[in-house]
Amino acid sequence: MFEYFFAQYRDYPTLDIILEIVAVIFGLLSVWYAKKDNILVFHTGIVSTLIYVYLLWKWTLWGDMMINGYYFIMSIYGLYHWTRKKGDVVEFPISRATKKEIITGIVIFIATFIFVSLVYHFFNKFTNWYSYVDTFLTGVFFVGMWLMAKRKIENWILWIIGDIISIPLYFAKGVTFTSFQYLVFTIIAIFGYLEWRKILDSKKQLS
Repeated sequence: MFEYFFAQYRDYPTLDIILEIVAVIFGLLSVWYAKKDNILVFHTGIVSTLIYVYLLWKWTLWGDMMINGYYFIMSIYGLYHWTRKKGDVVEFPISRATKKEIITGIVIFIATFIFVSLVYHFFNKFTNWYSYVDTFLTGVFFVGMWLMAKRKIENWILWIIGDIISIPLYFAKGVTFTSFQYLVFTIIAIFGYLEWRKILDSKKQLS
């Protein structure tokens, strides 16, 4: 069993394995803090994404590298957005996406899908099945991270969809630790959605 899941690490440099494990730990912490609506979601996310950008560049998994580069940028934006206040009141609390934001999300998805497809085509990266899945997942995660930074509950739905698809995808790519990370991500994302919905429901009862 161990050999089946981790045989691909036999030829990996020890430093890369350590870095992947560290990135996984901080990635899990980031999703956990997101579930708790804690600002540390972005601090831990920045560490995880920076490490992944380096590793994915080294492994020439460019779609994944772009996702993590975008996560890094949106983490900085989210850090700013979540800390904005009007007096002592948080300016942007947890809420549902408006129709305008849903349309913007669809535009972001389509634009991302087209851009990543062009990049993969230009560099002749459509060489296996998961390259095609990458183009779809990049769009899903781009919108999910944008909604997360804006504190919209719908972000969890996109994370759940993307995380479920990523579990077998990353295993096929030969990064088992990251595959297991997405399994845990899926579980946390489900509870994250339920917890944020509970917060919204309690606000509705008070209003």
